[in-house]
Amino acid sequence: MPRIAVVTDSVATVPPDLVKKHNIHVAPVHIIWDKVTYRDGVDLTPEQFYRRLRTAKVLPTTSSAVQGEYIQIFEGLRGKVDGAVVIALTGALGASYTSAVNAKELVEGLPVEVIDSRTAMMAQGFAVLAAAKVAAAGGTMSDVVQTVRNMMAKVHIYWAMDTLEYLRRGGRVSLPQAVLAGWLRVKPIMAIKDGKVSPEAKAVTKARAIQKLLQFMTDNTSAGKPLHVAIMHGDVPDELEHVKQAVTTRFQCAELLVSEITPVIGAHIGPGAVGLAFYNE
Repeated sequence: MPRIAVVTDSVATVPPDLVKKHNIHVAPVHIIWDKVTYRDGVDLTPEQFYRRLRTAKVLPTTSSAVQGEYIQIFEGLRGKVDGAVVIALTGALGASYTSAVNAKELVEGLPVEVIDSRTAMMAQGFAVLAAAKVAAAGGTMSDVVQTVRNMMAKVHIYWAMDTLEYLRRGGRVSLPQAVLAGWLRVKPIMAIKDGKVSPEAKAVTKARAIQKLLQFMTDNTSAGKPLHVAIMHGDVPDELEHVKQAVTTRFQCAELLVSEITPVIGAHIGPGAVGLAFYNE
């Protein structure tokens, strides 16, 4: 085990094989559905979640107040590592950061640094992976923290949804009513900027929305530098393959990952979403 442990929440959506490979510790966020609490990605898989969501009359709610989950992880690490770095979901979208800060005060004997990633999904996940690689190479707490901050400065995330309705119901996006009415009739394209969800563009069809995603990646990357990309999807494997082909045709990727949009995010953006997280070295 590395000297410094890397910890995150399930919103980071790091693919399970990479979580295992890089010794990443994940605190599952909670989903409450019909008065039953599920641990994100543990008790409820993305496939199970989206199948149920498509026909559900009562929508789930989420709680990223996972102080107990962090305490359990910290207690398990105490005495085995020199410290832990937590890369948490942006505080503007949930309580993961606050939960980790509170948890570290309740566990003695383990130095913990908690970072608000100011992002989510695989943009957060790329910061987690970068941190884990530095930790595995013997990096200090300071090295790992600086790696996360460097990644936060250069990673981008955009996604296209079938509808804005789920975000509207959850209060995660705020637009004037007249503007919102127009966005509900199209395929919205969203980003996370400065830690908050930001409407960026809209398209009449999903195909045009995906083209806009690719254009955003072109606009925010440099052709001469190694490009790392994660394709994210909310239970739309056919669209995933189309996007994958488009990305590999249009860009020279040093790394191309596929990540399922986890249930706790799917509860807010609905089924059918497709997104890109990316950065240049």
